[in-house]
Amino acid sequence: MQVELTLLPTMLRKFFPMTNVIQNYAWGSTSSIHDLFGITNPNHEPQAEVWMGAHPNGCSTIGIGANATKLSTLIDNNAALFLNDAIADHFGELPYLFKILAAEKALSIQVHPNKAQAERGFAREQQQGIALTASHRNYKDPNHKPELVYALTPYQAMNGFRSTAQIINNFKQLAISELEPLINQLESSPTPQALADFFAALLSIEGEAKAQAINKLIHYASQSEQPLFTLITELAKQYPGDVGLFAPLLLNVITLEPGQAMFLDAETPHAYIKGTGLEIMANSDNVLRAGLTPKHMDVDELIACTRFVEKPYQDLLLTPIECEDMLEYPIPVDDFKFAIIQRAHQRIIVSNSAEILLPLDDTLVLTHPDGESCVIEKGQSVFIPAYAQSYQLDCKGRIARAYC
Repeated sequence: MQVELTLLPTMLRKFFPMTNVIQNYAWGSTSSIHDLFGITNPNHEPQAEVWMGAHPNGCSTIGIGANATKLSTLIDNNAALFLNDAIADHFGELPYLFKILAAEKALSIQVHPNKAQAERGFAREQQQGIALTASHRNYKDPNHKPELVYALTPYQAMNGFRSTAQIINNFKQLAISELEPLINQLESSPTPQALADFFAALLSIEGEAKAQAINKLIHYASQSEQPLFTLITELAKQYPGDVGLFAPLLLNVITLEPGQAMFLDAETPHAYIKGTGLEIMANSDNVLRAGLTPKHMDVDELIACTRFVEKPYQDLLLTPIECEDMLEYPIPVDDFKFAIIQRAHQRIIVSNSAEILLPLDDTLVLTHPDGESCVIEKGQSVFIPAYAQSYQLDCKGRIARAYC
């Protein structure tokens, strides 16, 4: 439905409690979201993600009168009013999607294209007439998909390439004859192009050579007590026979402790393995897969959209900037910002963009200078439009703040 919003900004509501879509993907946890936030799961389904935003595949709703109205509908009535002029002109929509994400099983290894790559790829596939719903379609939209994850529980993931020396050492200790020519070639010329060639060849291995290489990997892993190979053994139970089982040998494996955060950049292979956290991302569905998946893998396009550079392990975590009990996480994109307000007593927040707040530990009370107030329970969220300009927070626990 369309909602007529002709009142002056000062007469409009400032707080819009949200009803959010829960995505029941197979890799999700049946208990974590309930345990953390009390969100019910009467059918004991895997609750993978709670989407907070205006994404068309899972748009939050807000109440206007007796009606449940999509957040996107509200914003579309007057994007400049709800988002601010600059964001409305640049993005034309709420430019981020905020999530609670609970992974019981590993997600696929992914690379997201940068903005220019996404624009070219989307235009090309549109011109080719490939349906947006086609299983072999790579580009669903012309946008990039940078992401930030903030851990609520221990949160294991892979992010970025190890050093080439580490990769060579990891593979050489396996002594897998089917892979020796590839390893020798990389060792003789440890360059980014050689790593690209190695990655492409590994992902393209087929038939008996693939089966033998994976069998030898699993046998070696089962005999080892190293955490790296314990992980590979666990992943093999989830994705038997998948070439992505070699990924932990190539990519950094990290476990975020609760309260730690990590940025996942474009053109960088990564995967979430297990844990519950918050994720904020640019609005995009562009995913190029590199294993741990039964879905389509376009190796050529994946290689073309990947930067084959080392991502030092010590650079994986984001160091927040702390100011008066608010931790702001530096993010190198314009699509979103993220902060954790650690506690708030009559704290005034000055805002100039559309925000979503999520109390993580306790009830949140919001008050606007015009007298409007709102109570949001732990695990629920609220949309605050740009025209609110400021608001007061009262909460004994942490509040996650998504804004731009």
